[in-house]
Amino acid sequence: MSDDTRHPATLPDDELWSHCHVGKSRSSGPGGQHRNKVETLVTITHDPTGVAAHAGERRSAVENSKVAMFRLRLALAVKIRCPVPIGDARSDLWRSRTKDRRIVCNPEHRDFPSLLAEALDMIEACRYDAAKAATRLDVSTTQLVRFVAEHPAAMTWWNQRRAERRLGKLK
Repeated sequence: MSDDTRHPATLPDDELWSHCHVGKSRSSGPGGQHRNKVETLVTITHDPTGVAAHAGERRSAVENSKVAMFRLRLALAVKIRCPVPIGDARSDLWRSRTKDRRIVCNPEHRDFPSLLAEALDMIEACRYDAAKAATRLDVSTTQLVRFVAEHPAAMTWWNQRRAERRLGKLK
């Protein structure tokens, strides 16, 4: 995939940061005086798409920035679709994270949003058909459904698209 068609969730950190606006503010909730005096809530907005994510549960703005960036990658993976080329469209990352038709990636790992974006792009390219998308991604249908289900917003997105086409709900 060329650089101009790469999914934003797959971009290197420095490149993704260059496309974002960062805002800081005070967050509400527990945390005592420190939380009330320091702006630790971080909101990151991806300027080209308007997709945003935030984090404020940590006492450090630096830690919250890392969490917010991971959440932004997940939000981009769910909300933004990119075209899938004909033929074998699997990325090197996808190939390295699949073995024996299984997907090997913890949902908290930094690779998860990129893999999720790739899976959802393929699912859309296959008109939301789990078996066709799984075949093109060289994984089992069960593995693909379980992988997407690891991020509830992604599964909701998939099931909404399937419902619009009068296809059955996946679990």
